[in-house]
Amino acid sequence: MKTILIIEDNKDIRESSVEILELSGYHVLQAENGKIGVHLAIQQRPDLILCDIMMPEMDGYGVLYLLAKNKETAEIPFIFLTAKTDRTDFRKGMEMGADDYLTKPYDDMELLNAVEARINKHHRQHVHFESIFNGLQTLPSAHGDELKELISDRKLRHVKKKQILYYEGDTPQGLYLVLEGVIKTIKIVPDGRQLITGLYKSNDYIGMDALVLDQPFKDTAEAVEHTSFYLIPKELVINLINKSNEVSRQFIRILCQNVHEKEEQLLELAYLSVRKRLAQVLIRLSKKSPDTNQLSISREELAELAGVAIESVSRTLTDFKTEGMIEKNGSFIQLMNMDKLSKIRN
Repeated sequence: MKTILIIEDNKDIRESSVEILELSGYHVLQAENGKIGVHLAIQQRPDLILCDIMMPEMDGYGVLYLLAKNKETAEIPFIFLTAKTDRTDFRKGMEMGADDYLTKPYDDMELLNAVEARINKHHRQHVHFESIFNGLQTLPSAHGDELKELISDRKLRHVKKKQILYYEGDTPQGLYLVLEGVIKTIKIVPDGRQLITGLYKSNDYIGMDALVLDQPFKDTAEAVEHTSFYLIPKELVINLINKSNEVSRQFIRILCQNVHEKEEQLLELAYLSVRKRLAQVLIRLSKKSPDTNQLSISREELAELAGVAIESVSRTLTDFKTEGMIEKNGSFIQLMNMDKLSKIRN
């Protein structure tokens, strides 16, 4: 039986939530303020914590801060219960390591779905935790182990689809490493359109250029789907880079690859036709996809990657399908003839 701890100063909300969870088969602990909640969490180590933000004695941010500092409780999934909807509150909680939000008032199914989804996801991520290290195999073993240790001490964080990881102009807090899901980085061009400057999937690092240059982010990072990631603090990454020339070279290679990809994208925008641009985007995406012949991407995202109107994407994809180069079903694109796509003339 899974144990849920609910920390909520409003007696009616707390008791109704406890009743719903207990009827659903959970063992529920309850606390009327943050101090009692922290004590219960450390003592009982529940499978998930639901915590209000605005409370007497200690607010939800204080609870999360103390539990995140304790190795015994740092990995417990943590869901904020809040009546606030301002984006700064969401971002503050996510930066501190919150896993999810429930906005009050919530109904029975919203509560149960959030709890079940977070517990199941935490279990899957724990089972597959070692996969996060696949991208570290090129590092020297000693420093690879050191970076693994840095990651293992970090709390796994989560963002929902369309949530923002960081905004253009934000100061980097560290290096992002994607466990699962997809993050896109975007720039807003003068006419108001969005241009996707990068797509990042499992084992990809995000924000390395801003961190190394010690400059604000030049673009905005947004979740394309529900995504889990680690944030490795800036000072820890810089210390590791300074300790090893080989680690520095590996990170430089990643930076150079990112620069190369952006240069290719700029050349495509400047000189290639819509047909050639879209073909190049499909080929580039296929190289990053687990299934090189099948992509899952919307027309809007293709338009943002290719720097063209959505209507142009629709017409061109229809042409590609007629010419036997792709098959399309909703957001799924099957690449039928890569050779023909690569040889499209400008």
